[in-house]
Amino acid sequence: MAYKTIEEMNMLHAFPEVAFNDDHIIGTYQINIDTADIEKMAMAIADEQTTGTWIKVKAETKDKKMRFGGKVVAIYEIPDIGLDYISDQKPMHIVQIAYPIENMGDSIPMLLSTVMGNISASGMVKMLDCSFPKKYLKKFNGPKFGIQGIREVLGVEGRPLLNAMIKPNIGWTPKEGSVLFYAAAKGGVDVIKDDELLPVDEPFCPLEQRVKLFIEKEKQAYEETGEHTLYATNITGHIGEVRENAYRALEYGANCLMINAYTSGLGAVKMLADDPEIKVPILAHVDFASVMAASTYTGLSQALLVGKIARIAGSDFEIAGHPYGKFPLSEKTFSRTFRNFTQPLWHIKPTMPAYSGGTTQLTVGTIIDKMGTDIIVAAGGGVHGHPDGSEAGAKSMRQAIDAACQDIPVIEYAKDHHELAKMIDTLDPNLISNFDLMK
Repeated sequence: MAYKTIEEMNMLHAFPEVAFNDDHIIGTYQINIDTADIEKMAMAIADEQTTGTWIKVKAETKDKKMRFGGKVVAIYEIPDIGLDYISDQKPMHIVQIAYPIENMGDSIPMLLSTVMGNISASGMVKMLDCSFPKKYLKKFNGPKFGIQGIREVLGVEGRPLLNAMIKPNIGWTPKEGSVLFYAAAKGGVDVIKDDELLPVDEPFCPLEQRVKLFIEKEKQAYEETGEHTLYATNITGHIGEVRENAYRALEYGANCLMINAYTSGLGAVKMLADDPEIKVPILAHVDFASVMAASTYTGLSQALLVGKIARIAGSDFEIAGHPYGKFPLSEKTFSRTFRNFTQPLWHIKPTMPAYSGGTTQLTVGTIIDKMGTDIIVAAGGGVHGHPDGSEAGAKSMRQAIDAACQDIPVIEYAKDHHELAKMIDTLDPNLISNFDLMK
């Protein structure tokens, strides 16, 4: 066999510094597959996700491979076992692969297909992160509003925002929902959203009727309190109808839109965010994301999918989980996802996280202590489950937020705030614990 040239030997390899030339993104993968040759496997992944396949084809020229092919930039063993003949321990591997940015354009679907397409079926491969050079992110506008833009729309500074969803999830008429909307808005809710389970336009709750009634109640509550409320109208539907749903909602007076981002696809979020006719904030809902992000060994990390990529797609704010409610979420994931929402990312504005999922007045202080004030506290049952009704529930949540911002224990603050005290008396602190309701 003839010796390969250095160029041939390095065709599928490069240093991580390849990203510095602004022409590649770098995917970082955790690989927990028993393989006799991790180098060969890493090169196969780089090949599979770019120009190659399982057999050499004639049209795959050296020039094409050099320009469009993926390159293995790093392989790390965990633990680094050193001389393999003195150890029978099977290591896990962290592999980094660089992909030319011209392979995928400005399409979120093509981005995801490139970095985690066919290889998602190759076994226990999980994508931990993806590094985007400035040149690539210039293709994306990101959020129109972001954290500061949402604050300016609402005229609220210096405290977390309060979000509530209409409860029950579905089954109410526009008139019934408008009563709940008005009560929550009057009590101090900044953002009221449809539940993600509410269809856009069903006979029991037509889009036109509910938007017009809710915005009418928003104006009424504003005249009485001086505080505006965003109504995040669910526009999720057939992909060909999403833009039309958005336009219809805006025509009826909607001041905010909501989309189930992971069932619709993050490409749909980008479509809405890039549309110059859509001049209102976009709320991305997190439902279904855990199908792709919850596994230890497969899928994508939540911080990458829910935090970084959804932000790049254009989510102004996003429903997200926290460790103190009804869904299991680690402190690590909570913290890392927040940073991907908010830390500097070239020109891309930060996304405002809305922490939801069994949020109560007793957990508000912990969430604010962990993540600061540039967040949204999201509660459905915590507002509409108050014994004195939704207005009192909203007031009690605002009081819990005020207590946390003033660094006063919520039980102490409740002594002088009737709505908060009554809700705390109602709550069983052990009731919401990751759906384990038998405690």
